[in-house]
Amino acid sequence: MAGVLGASSAAVLAPRPFHSPSSKLSIHSLSLIPGQSNRTKFYGGIAFPEKKGRSKFLVSVTNIATEISPAQKQAQKLANEGQRPVYPFSAIVGQDEMKLCLLLNVIDPKIGGVMIMGDRGTGKSTAVRSLVDLLPEIKVVAGDPFNSDPEDPEFMGMEVREKALKGEELTVVMTKINMVDLPLGATEDRVCGTIDIEKALTEGVKAFEPGLLAKANRGILYVDEVNLLDDHLVDVLLDSAASGWNTVEREGISISHPARFILIGSGNPEEGELRPQLLDRFGMHAQVGTVKDAELRVKIVEERARFDKNPKEFRDSYKAEQEKLQQQISSARESLSLVQIDHDLRVKISKVCAELNVDGLRGDIVTNRAAKALAALKGRDKVTAEDIATVIPNCLRHRLRKDPLESIDSGLLVIEKFYEVFS
Repeated sequence: MAGVLGASSAAVLAPRPFHSPSSKLSIHSLSLIPGQSNRTKFYGGIAFPEKKGRSKFLVSVTNIATEISPAQKQAQKLANEGQRPVYPFSAIVGQDEMKLCLLLNVIDPKIGGVMIMGDRGTGKSTAVRSLVDLLPEIKVVAGDPFNSDPEDPEFMGMEVREKALKGEELTVVMTKINMVDLPLGATEDRVCGTIDIEKALTEGVKAFEPGLLAKANRGILYVDEVNLLDDHLVDVLLDSAASGWNTVEREGISISHPARFILIGSGNPEEGELRPQLLDRFGMHAQVGTVKDAELRVKIVEERARFDKNPKEFRDSYKAEQEKLQQQISSARESLSLVQIDHDLRVKISKVCAELNVDGLRGDIVTNRAAKALAALKGRDKVTAEDIATVIPNCLRHRLRKDPLESIDSGLLVIEKFYEVFS
């Protein structure tokens, strides 16, 4: 494990500022013009009249998208350097299980995110936010508020997809994967996006303002203390996580846009349980405990003191390890599609899930994906039983039916069943 995460026995995720300003948001302005539609349905800012001949208005769409100039990129870089420094990922001591789960989700976002539960003060938020420094760059359509993928229609906003179908040239820029923080006190309008009704009444223009889900598309959505999140926001996350699209219904207008993100949550189990519907949406589950070894505790305290004293010098001392881990992640993402898993191993994974009475098939799918991602991270093109043994507790632990009289940790139950089936 230590070899996978880097030279240091404790690899940690070093975050950057939360809002990765790689491109300006483009606002879809919907101007009201005398016309024929009574109710208009929007998909990503595209207007489709539903009924004709009944109304005085027709909605037209204007989209403004600008490419970022080199001067703007340089200004953004300087702005990033001037923001609060974050703890380097490769400097985190211990917590190998949590770090591995985070890395595997960066390599294969379709794993479905990770839920991190553990004691307070164990570095959960520090690890997640430090992950930003390791995130690779992706191609996005310039000026698109939904971070549309210029090559994959599944991750395109409807307006970009319409342009692609018409054969129009799309301006493409490279930007780092975005990490968006969802505060516990956020309103539903801020999360989903909203329509400016006042502007519609005063100026005759209906403008859609994208929310946090639009910004998190093809990126990471992080919820700290997710078990304390309000139920109405949990419902919004469930809907987007299930469909991969966010739909905003406001004042007779419906707007949909892609919202596929890596959902990362953290929390303290003593503060409350997570709703089972949302817990099942997390691909992996990592448990974090307080470090008991006195020497390791001293090392953590000393490293933190060094960082607080001179953050820039501390980050520079881990620059080589950070770059090595970043290169490792990039190579794993590129080789992921070449990794194979034998049919016999697939059957055994499903047998473990069946004998543990895991509901649904998400456990089977996530275990296969996580094992492939781990093999890619180790530089191999074939999954071994050891890879499966490493990831299967994190993929199935939170999917077992809870027995109030059971004193054994669910992760140990998974391991016992794994060795019983694979032996």
